[in-house]
Amino acid sequence: MNKLKKISIVIGCCVIILSCKETKAEVVIESQNNDERISRKATDSLISKPPEGMVWIPGGSFLQGAVPQDKTAMGHEKPQHPVSVDGFFMDITEVTNAKFRKFVEETNYVTIAEREIDWETMKSQLPEGTPKPHDSILQPGSLMFKKTKSSVPNLYDFSQWWRWAIGVNWRHPSGPDSNIEGKDNHPVVHVSFEDAEAYCNWAGRRLPTEAEWEYAARGKKTSTIYFWGDDRSELSKMVNSWEGEFPVNNTLEDGFERTAPVKAYSPNDFGLYDMAGNVWEFVSDWYSIKYYEELAVKKVEVINPQGPESPYNPNQPYSQEKVIKGGSFLCSDSYCASYRVSSRMGTSMDSSSEHVGFRTVATRGMLVK
Repeated sequence: MNKLKKISIVIGCCVIILSCKETKAEVVIESQNNDERISRKATDSLISKPPEGMVWIPGGSFLQGAVPQDKTAMGHEKPQHPVSVDGFFMDITEVTNAKFRKFVEETNYVTIAEREIDWETMKSQLPEGTPKPHDSILQPGSLMFKKTKSSVPNLYDFSQWWRWAIGVNWRHPSGPDSNIEGKDNHPVVHVSFEDAEAYCNWAGRRLPTEAEWEYAARGKKTSTIYFWGDDRSELSKMVNSWEGEFPVNNTLEDGFERTAPVKAYSPNDFGLYDMAGNVWEFVSDWYSIKYYEELAVKKVEVINPQGPESPYNPNQPYSQEKVIKGGSFLCSDSYCASYRVSSRMGTSMDSSSEHVGFRTVATRGMLVK
């Protein structure tokens, strides 16, 4: 979702749809021979000590997509298809305010939510004839969540609980007068895909692919709905999500209204925290609603998939969307239930809001450079 679509919540132009680069090198094989598997296992065994704050994710194969018993899975999460990924290092937690601050201090980077808005650039991404909003609206800002006063019968109209807030950004996440004092260990939010990539370039990292992210999130539980199993009753103990009637009342059963400090909940089998809930996380893949179907038709295992060549979402024809994974503190059973491992959504590259962040990955080759 681009900036003007965010602003359109205020001006009524249109309805908001919410939802480190790599060369495309998707390899498809009929089967993986023993020599290849032995080679990959040998590589994994030679891994040195992970960089600080990261953990080694050993390569392996799995079925990507919604598991058969998941009755809440959406069409773009299906069908399951065989995927294999090589080993990689992954951040144990989402990138925090403290880490992002260090990046900004060393580079003087300015996030999209802090930049002046260029109408000429924006209108090229919108339907022809879209009127220019008043200058008082075309100001830097980001999306903030707002509770509704009563039950919402139409959960497809996202504009009922999102508002464009001028002066809101990663430094001021809850309003122009707010700050991140005491929240060094909270995930950074109000950052776009472009901002996340800039951080990756500075850190010598990259964003994970969607396949890498899901493989890592599943840990050793390759056939369950959640990273801990299939038991929904464990949710409030494992995930920062919305408990209660969305978007009216949050019972705070899990202990938090908005973001939680990283490591507030138990990690998965690989030692990764918040792979479900807290904030959505950017991955590098373009978002296409038909990508899983296209892979499944090939009926072969795909090695290190990089995602589709281009985005495709008929509901967002003017937006260049990337995939986000993991759900956030706003996900509930009645709304999106996106704390499920296979859940996925698309969001524009220049989109920022208070429930989207990211984590990074690295390969041994990247760390040697």
